[in-house]
Amino acid sequence: MAVGIIIHVSIGKEKRSEFFREENIRIGSTEACELQIHTSKLKKEGVWLEIELEDGVYRILNFDEDLGFKVNDAKLNRYVEIGDGDIFSIDSTEISFPFFHLSTESSLITTNRDSQVAQFIEEASIGAASTEKRDDAKAFLREFSRELLKEISWSSKAIAIVLIGGLLSGLFYLGYGLYRDSVINGQLVKEQNATIKKLNEAVKGTNARLEELDKSNKEVQEIVSLAPKLRVEYGNGICLIVGIYDLVERKTGKTLRYPDPNANKPDPYEPPPQNGENLYEPSVQTGLTTGGNGSPVEYDFIGTGFHVGGGYIVTNRHVLQPWSEDDLVKQLMRESNGRARIKRLVIYFPNYTKPFPLKIRKKSFQQDVAIASFYPELATSDIPALPLAIGNESVAVGETVVTMGYPNGPDRLLAMADNKEAKRINEMYGRSRQALINYLAQTKKIVPLLTQGAITDLDSKRVVHDAKTAEGGSGAPLFGQSGKVIGVNFGIFTQNNASNMAVPIRYAVGLLKDAGWQIPDNVTNETTDTTSKPTNSPTTAQN
Repeated sequence: MAVGIIIHVSIGKEKRSEFFREENIRIGSTEACELQIHTSKLKKEGVWLEIELEDGVYRILNFDEDLGFKVNDAKLNRYVEIGDGDIFSIDSTEISFPFFHLSTESSLITTNRDSQVAQFIEEASIGAASTEKRDDAKAFLREFSRELLKEISWSSKAIAIVLIGGLLSGLFYLGYGLYRDSVINGQLVKEQNATIKKLNEAVKGTNARLEELDKSNKEVQEIVSLAPKLRVEYGNGICLIVGIYDLVERKTGKTLRYPDPNANKPDPYEPPPQNGENLYEPSVQTGLTTGGNGSPVEYDFIGTGFHVGGGYIVTNRHVLQPWSEDDLVKQLMRESNGRARIKRLVIYFPNYTKPFPLKIRKKSFQQDVAIASFYPELATSDIPALPLAIGNESVAVGETVVTMGYPNGPDRLLAMADNKEAKRINEMYGRSRQALINYLAQTKKIVPLLTQGAITDLDSKRVVHDAKTAEGGSGAPLFGQSGKVIGVNFGIFTQNNASNMAVPIRYAVGLLKDAGWQIPDNVTNETTDTTSKPTNSPTTAQN
């Protein structure tokens, strides 16, 4: 039973031994430790190693795993018994701790020597002294052995021989059994190793599939969260474009009017015709005119645009020139030698109660893209600039796309209200779309519609997708899976309303630069050629 322990501390050339009787011994660098070590070779504060005396044996209670403790060059574990001569060392240092136990002598064990043994040992010693040979030790041993054999009986010798033979036989049998068990265990170990190898390969395959599944799950989560994320970050940068245009005579610039229905009616105070004579021959006026009191030829229009920074708005050319897509208006202009003139052009942003005047800056006659702007000092941080994917980013069929705009204009916005409120608003403002839009802006009900879909086809001049939109959604941004704008919506397939088309965003970049737009920080400087001519398709229509 250990009553104490001796610890030899070795730090390079410095060595020291300490003796402890405590049941709990801590080794470390603080004053709370029973054995304190202060060295620049190990800058680690606190308790390094703690041992405890339990049932007469010292064991490892705790140790700092970061120090890399080893016992006899093997890894140290907790609750291991400390044996005499065990050497504890700290990895990558010159610090070591050999341990030695100090035990008490038992007072319960005594010695009783037989006098006969003492007598023959004495006789053997005398005989060795009287012999002529000078090798006293060999003579003593020879005589000692001879006398010892005389004292042992033949029965004892036989028993001893039998015991020795049995012991040797037992050792041989035990050795053979151990050899056989080792061979069997070796075979089992090989089989287990092969099984473990197969299991490891299966685990690796499972882990690879789990990684692929986790990657797919993350992609799905990103796709699912793409639309809500874009609404929060860039929804306030999508504007509703509202305008009014009239027709004027091309030469004089006078307003063209519809014929006055009251201009040729007979005067009620004139006498009626006599003897069937028709004194009133009205001259029927046809076509538009610049005179009279007829109603002026005016049309209102709506569309979608988006802010790209510095007060610049990207939209479609046909949104800012709606007469170019109206066959009836084009016929009226041909017949009256007239032209269209914009009387009012404003934009409404979400959360803004008043419109911003809009100025047309650039229009492309090759692609359905146009640039407009409002006063840049009005572009506060509440109106975000949408990021444009105009660098080396690529899109592919099947990728997720999101679009935000104002399809169906105020009708869709009004449909978001409950039936009772929608009916009340219609009764108050239903006769004037301008008044209705102003009311929706003042009540902060102008919010873009968000739809999600996928790219179904694409080429160098258009991106075809199935994110639903409608009239009024022209000019809306088309976001790619990266969260940046990849196109500008401009039309739908007439045979399939679920398939919409967008102009690649690179075609708007040249117009933006010509208009004086400066590329924001969230847009790359790499641009592509925008001079490609569009291909006409008879199965498309602007929305």
